[in-house]
Amino acid sequence: MPETTYILGAVLVMSAVTYALRAAPFVLLRNASQAPLLGYLSTALPPGIMVILVVYTVRGVDFGHFPYGVPALVATAVCAGLYQWRGSPLLAIVLGTGTYMALTHLMA
Repeated sequence: MPETTYILGAVLVMSAVTYALRAAPFVLLRNASQAPLLGYLSTALPPGIMVILVVYTVRGVDFGHFPYGVPALVATAVCAGLYQWRGSPLLAIVLGTGTYMALTHLMA
């Protein structure tokens, strides 16, 4: 059994490293808010990440058997439509997930 001082030291070191890793982006990027690369990434990454998530979600759907991917496709359309209409990612995710779960249970 390790000694109490060893465990306390390990916890303190882990806490310091965790704090430093969480604070590092704020410290390192405080003057980079006007950088052109960050401006580009802030506009280009969200749609790219959404495309990756949609492809990841739909890639495992079996379109050859009932329910033929209807729940996934309808839920994806609901998410996209709600996001375009209201501009709220949280609303789109919650209602899209609810739509998918409801259709999965209704069509099973």
